[in-house]
Amino acid sequence: MAGTVLIVEDEADLLKALAYNLRKGNYAVRQAVNGSQALREIGRTPRPDLVILDLQLPDITGLEICRRIRADPATRSMGILILTARSQEIDLLIGFEMGADDYMAKPFSIRELLMRVQALLRRTGQDFAEQNTPSIQFGILRIDPEAFRVWVEEEEVQLTSIELKLLTTLLERRGRLQTRDVLLNDVWGIYSDVQTRTVDVHIKRLRNKLGKASEYIETLHGMGYRLRGTP
Repeated sequence: MAGTVLIVEDEADLLKALAYNLRKGNYAVRQAVNGSQALREIGRTPRPDLVILDLQLPDITGLEICRRIRADPATRSMGILILTARSQEIDLLIGFEMGADDYMAKPFSIRELLMRVQALLRRTGQDFAEQNTPSIQFGILRIDPEAFRVWVEEEEVQLTSIELKLLTTLLERRGRLQTRDVLLNDVWGIYSDVQTRTVDVHIKRLRNKLGKASEYIETLHGMGYRLRGTP
């Protein structure tokens, strides 16, 4: 199997379609129609590798489930892809604040969703430990990828696995322009002509978390982003 995916969705037809297509992609699929059932599935052994999580659920909200996944060390590295009928920036920022790795706004392409699932399953916290990446110091910013830890002026900052990958990618390529397409491909593992605000929303969230170190990340309007060549 390519991995275990938990689908949390209360729309029966969409749940059925997602489960069918994921199984065709050789994924083990588990399902939940509400938040309470989702939490039970997340706690089962073996745990899911990825959760596809609808924000609008009849009991516990998707945002609360997202928060609980990230708060538990046993599930912290679990991939989270949120589904929402709302595409306003505030909803996305809240989802990323709670620890989501990516989002898709309904209606969406099944093909695009499968691409993102495949990419996210390669982007868990374990990826960094396997890369043996040394600790990085850049001005007031310090990163230890193997320990999955980041500090700004010796104060630790909590990042998701995607945020850490985005930051380390910018640091490794400091001084060079990174277009949105390049970041989407290299950080998320997605090559697509579908328009997405995933990169922009994550950059904004990353800046908010980095505080004073956020000024290291520069926006090149109409082109993309760049980390300063020197602090």
